[in-house]
Amino acid sequence: MKLKDFDYDLPETLIAQKPMFPRDHSKLMIISKKIEHKKFYNILDYLKKDDVLVINETKVIPARLTGKKETGSKAEIIIKDFKCNICRCLIKTRNPRIGLKLIFKKYDAKIIGGKDGLFDLKFNHDVKDIVENFGELPTPPYVKRKIHRDSQYQTVYSKKKGSIAAPTAGLHFTKRILEKIKRKGVKLAKVCLHVDFGTFLPVRDINKKKLHSEYFEIDKKNAEIINNRKGRLFAVGTTSVRTLESAADKGKVTAKKGKTEIFIKPGYKFKIRIDGLITNFHIPKSTLLMLVSAFIGRKKILDCYKIAAENKYRFFSFGDAMLILK
Repeated sequence: MKLKDFDYDLPETLIAQKPMFPRDHSKLMIISKKIEHKKFYNILDYLKKDDVLVINETKVIPARLTGKKETGSKAEIIIKDFKCNICRCLIKTRNPRIGLKLIFKKYDAKIIGGKDGLFDLKFNHDVKDIVENFGELPTPPYVKRKIHRDSQYQTVYSKKKGSIAAPTAGLHFTKRILEKIKRKGVKLAKVCLHVDFGTFLPVRDINKKKLHSEYFEIDKKNAEIINNRKGRLFAVGTTSVRTLESAADKGKVTAKKGKTEIFIKPGYKFKIRIDGLITNFHIPKSTLLMLVSAFIGRKKILDCYKIAAENKYRFFSFGDAMLILK
């Protein structure tokens, strides 16, 4: 298996630059024995009483700060972890190095260390205070337009702060759609996985056994909803799948919290039976595309991507969705 096996051509015009409004009016490709083209609000037609829908409650934090180097050239950071006045972050600027001074409004920071593409910064002020007052949501690098409201890059059910990117399959849901789903007798199971930098970093070794580390949790109540279901199990997004598989034990989900480095790619044997996956159209050669390929098959998913491009589907974070039925 090679990285190039997960590459595909995509016209730049199909990369969605803004969210769909209303959210549930995005396109929805149904992949089963045949392919159907619907709108996302048609998701109701494919869910039945006693099915369980797993959603990720993570919330994107305003982890991006835009400033400049002391020389005056632009600098941007995305903060991963922080404690008091020190943070670990991704730095976007030319030639970042230890000792370099960065300026963010009235606050100064100096690079004091670095490892694996991340840097340690020491600020002259408490990082939490800076983030809360001046931080912005770190939208993906391929989205060139600035979002008008932070809520556009949050799911309507986001609750637990910690992600540096939204679980984008969930962006299609509205509160109205969720109420209709519940009235139909479908149960919601809530999990949490905080999306980390690894989502955006290029894959360098497809044959490694572990992926980047991300925090996840699932409590006893929601584990029981999943394990005691009478109907089918649907996962909203690759983050929900990753959480289920990280908490799996002998075909069941256990109440668990911690870090996961699970790498789901073709050849992976799923521990939990997932009957349906709701997901977006992912970046070429990404770990997200590899996960979906493991779920449905590499050739089949790339064939579906080709059909999507021919039908002018919108791709990536603000793009359209697909429902894969096993």
